[in-house]
Amino acid sequence: MSLDWGRLEEVVERAVRRARSEELREMADAVKTLAEYMKTGFQETNKRIEELAKRVEELSKTVAELKVAMGSLGRRWGRDLERTVLEIYRDALEKRGVEPGRVERFVYTDVDGRFMRPGARIEVNVYIHDGRTYLLEVKSHAELEDVEWFAQKAAAVEKILGRRADRLIIVAVNIDKEALERATQLGIDAVYGAVIE
Repeated sequence: MSLDWGRLEEVVERAVRRARSEELREMADAVKTLAEYMKTGFQETNKRIEELAKRVEELSKTVAELKVAMGSLGRRWGRDLERTVLEIYRDALEKRGVEPGRVERFVYTDVDGRFMRPGARIEVNVYIHDGRTYLLEVKSHAELEDVEWFAQKAAAVEKILGRRADRLIIVAVNIDKEALERATQLGIDAVYGAVIE
């Protein structure tokens, strides 16, 4: 419902002019003052709402830009973290036949869905040496879902590469107890710092 201020003012003015007694005139003047006060208040409120809408729009743009920047930073930080975690567990990996400095990132987008769902992005770390293939997943904290997802990705990568992996290894600073148990069930070797109950 919209309010026609011009019509309201006209009605109030007419009431003020026609008021015959002093009491009615005072009442009509009060209504006129109240109507002017309301009109001014609504105009000020509308102005502030418009200013607020502009600020919200600016803030939305800033948040969108921040999301892009954080995503980029997160990806770079994630890659640096992977290298750092591999270095932390260098001795344990070398005992398993993996040279951390030679681990490469494997990225494949399954455009037509031949190995996973269409458009799926498959990322794992790969180490190939002396004809042996090792697939690695690096996490700061490995949970059950991470182990399950790694097993699925590894199966897809084996199909893509046309060769079976000699070893699947999940490397984590911390690993949940149930994730460690599931890794053992799936034949995934786990290299970790601590088990979280």
